[in-house]
Amino acid sequence: MIPLEFVAKWGRTRLRERQSSQEHFLDLCRLLKVATPAEADPLGLFFTFDQGLKKEAGGDGFADVWRKDHFAWEYKGRHKDLVVAYSQLQLYRDALGNPPLLVVCDFENFEIHTNFNNTVKRIYKFTNDDIAVESPVSGSRFSAIDILRALFEDPEKLNPGKTPEKLTEEAARLLGELAENMRQYRKLTDITDHEIARFIMRMIFCFFASDVGLLSKESLTNIIRLNKGKPAFFRKYLGELFTAMRDGGEFLMHRVPHFNGGLFDDSIVPEVLADQIDVLERLDRLDWSDIEPSVFGTLFERILDPDTRAELGAHYTSKEDIQTVVEPVLMSPLRAQWAEIKSKAEPLLSWRESANISQQKELYTSLSKFQKRLSSIRVLDPACGSGNFLYTSLSMLKALEKEVLAFAAMHGIQGLAPKVHPRQLFGIEINEYAHQLSSAVVWIGYIQWKYRNAIDLENENPILQSLENIHHMDAILDRTDPANPREPEWPDADVIVGNPPFLGSGLLRSRLGNEYVDALFSLYGDRIPNSSDLCCYWLEKARAMIEYRHLNRAGLLATQGIRGITSRRVLERIKQTGDIFFAYADRPWILDGANVHISIIGFDEGSEHNKTLDGNPVTSINADLTAGVDLTKARRLKENLNICYMGPSAKAPFDINTPLARTFLKAPININGRPNSDVVRPVASAVDLVQRTRNKWTIDFGLMSEKEAAYYELPFEYVKKTVYPIRSKNRRSSYAAKWWQYAESRPGMRAALHGKERYLATPGVSKHRIFVWVPHAVLCNQGTLVFARDDDYTFGILQSKVHELWARAMGTQLRDVISGFRYTPTTTFETFPFPSPTPEQTEAISITAKRLNEFRERWLNPSDGEYSSSELRNRTLTNLYNSRPTWLDLAHYELDQAVFQAYGWAVDLTPNDILSRLLTLNLERDQV
Repeated sequence: MIPLEFVAKWGRTRLRERQSSQEHFLDLCRLLKVATPAEADPLGLFFTFDQGLKKEAGGDGFADVWRKDHFAWEYKGRHKDLVVAYSQLQLYRDALGNPPLLVVCDFENFEIHTNFNNTVKRIYKFTNDDIAVESPVSGSRFSAIDILRALFEDPEKLNPGKTPEKLTEEAARLLGELAENMRQYRKLTDITDHEIARFIMRMIFCFFASDVGLLSKESLTNIIRLNKGKPAFFRKYLGELFTAMRDGGEFLMHRVPHFNGGLFDDSIVPEVLADQIDVLERLDRLDWSDIEPSVFGTLFERILDPDTRAELGAHYTSKEDIQTVVEPVLMSPLRAQWAEIKSKAEPLLSWRESANISQQKELYTSLSKFQKRLSSIRVLDPACGSGNFLYTSLSMLKALEKEVLAFAAMHGIQGLAPKVHPRQLFGIEINEYAHQLSSAVVWIGYIQWKYRNAIDLENENPILQSLENIHHMDAILDRTDPANPREPEWPDADVIVGNPPFLGSGLLRSRLGNEYVDALFSLYGDRIPNSSDLCCYWLEKARAMIEYRHLNRAGLLATQGIRGITSRRVLERIKQTGDIFFAYADRPWILDGANVHISIIGFDEGSEHNKTLDGNPVTSINADLTAGVDLTKARRLKENLNICYMGPSAKAPFDINTPLARTFLKAPININGRPNSDVVRPVASAVDLVQRTRNKWTIDFGLMSEKEAAYYELPFEYVKKTVYPIRSKNRRSSYAAKWWQYAESRPGMRAALHGKERYLATPGVSKHRIFVWVPHAVLCNQGTLVFARDDDYTFGILQSKVHELWARAMGTQLRDVISGFRYTPTTTFETFPFPSPTPEQTEAISITAKRLNEFRERWLNPSDGEYSSSELRNRTLTNLYNSRPTWLDLAHYELDQAVFQAYGWAVDLTPNDILSRLLTLNLERDQV
């Protein structure tokens, strides 16, 4: 058969679907000179008509034609609705092995829908007459024959190639360009950031609506392309379109559904310029039906927030990342319930063969009841931002509901229809625009799901509805009555998921204001220590809701500091009234456009027995987000007090450069008979300890009175000139009053170091836990931890594997990727139990520790002339421990052997065994 014969025969045929579909397909095979199903696959294993579950479960077949790894094909009678046909294929595509192409045909029209994994969807459309034409079909580089041939021979040929991620990145880039362009012309157009964001959100929805068929693609495209040089006309026509979308009606002879939902409650179009319309034209060329909805909200948050505009084109939190929270907290119990229902349904699947109506009803009741459960579950995000967690939760619930509907249809159960709906979503958001935006993002995601599953997009009126369940309010402090702040009530829900704001205690007052913070501290009392991160308030409120049975489960992101001793109090309370069943102690995440590390905590009232930590099954999860040994039980030890101190904190520019320091040091003796070297000292930061020294100096008056400090004339006058204007205005009266001193001068540290020629120090945060000797004349500042010890034995214990394991287990990792682990005096050092060595063991540790230090110093500072200055710059402790040469490993191994002998332990203990024994020692010692 040749194309003209095929077109002529099927152009005049008026047979019904059942009478003609198989013959039509066989003619296609003859036309394309490919084997028919019976020829290619006599057993019907991979290429067949009426593929289904007929033999196993009595089904009548749910794809008219199926070829494994190629296509599924559904016929409809002439001029019948192909949307219905595609909806059927969507329902069954998973059961068919998710073929890459889904074909619907009514003998006159053909539609080939791409279904490749992780790519933008594309539809190839042509008619029966097009088969006789050699030119490409509209919007494609392939002819109709080429497309049909690819179905059988090379489906990959029709792969659109561009992934949704790439498409979304392109959209984000262009939207960022549009926003910045509109902002640059602010003086000409007098437009606000809020107006820019609202206009762009409307345009995004119009692009999306036109690409899914809710709006005429031609109408929107003509508004843009025909008025590129005529901004006034562009505003006029676009305003008329917005009016039609607000009320429903007509626009340029095309019907417009009723949208509104708050996004189109007016028809205002801001002034735009010609080059901005050019960007809109490029945006219009994209396929918005496949763009990830979650990117919209994030993008607009960045448009509106001056602090994050630089990240307009930066990374976005992916849907997959959000699913790592939603899956175990929301979906896992539902999936388990669904698996149980399917298992119980197996004996009922023979109802069609036995005509057992009661079994049919029983199966229908079981499926209907579970679907009702899916459509009634309530999800709350108490810091919903632009709605990403809510949108992802909805899409996952819809996907599971689709499994239920497909299972019902495959087994002949009628009467079930989609019910999971955005009305099940609840949110709290304090930002007014983000509050509005979250509703729009959820609805776009919902409409996109319906479009991808060929469900009527206009079955709800208005199409874009306002979500009253998303509340515009402060989630943790209700100040509607300023004189009596109270804790706000959250909506009852089944599950909470979300990403509350992170804000360290040191920034609370500067960001939120003293009045707000004072009210917050007073309201939550001793439930949350004042030095906790802001995110802890969300975890505490979720915990309380679970305790009082207003909530079943919660999954929230938190700063890595949640594992530290202060913020960890909220996790300890969670375990007292329930339990943690899911956690990531340390997980990479995209936050405000940056790669960071965060923690994730999933918790309930204690009924969940399956627990996972960092993706691995565990029997229990401790309050510090570890498994096994519960180090949160460790207590501070009296024997370790008054040894470890945080370095002094200046809070003002006390540091000076080397030339100025030399000037002060060369000055004559002061009137008190003392040299300036008393107060002009080398200063070391964490960087100086593990990198090459920066040769910085500082002016340190210690605990001197103003009169005593003034005797050091040149340094004092310098501090008076540069420091006084800053410190005298500090809101802390103690800082302002003693402006000539370091803000936190650490008198305990100074007393403990008195009389020592050297002392130990380590960076407060470091990738490698490295301890170094520091001369007494050098002042280590706030970024360091200082140890009032000058003996090699202490150095050996601290630099050993035993102490490093404890330090990492008791410390926390900071938010960014490369900072490393935090070391603190109280949680890390004062809890660490030293061994009780014999004199011989003490000497062995001292000798090996001294040798290690000597080796490191020789490597850091070789003899003069052996290396160039550039080579010496690379000789740092950080680089040494990054490369870890064999000699360094051997030196540490000898030290570790000596330390293990002092503890009386074997050297081959596992890390968990070491921590367990250290905890036992800790609990045996005198505690603070």
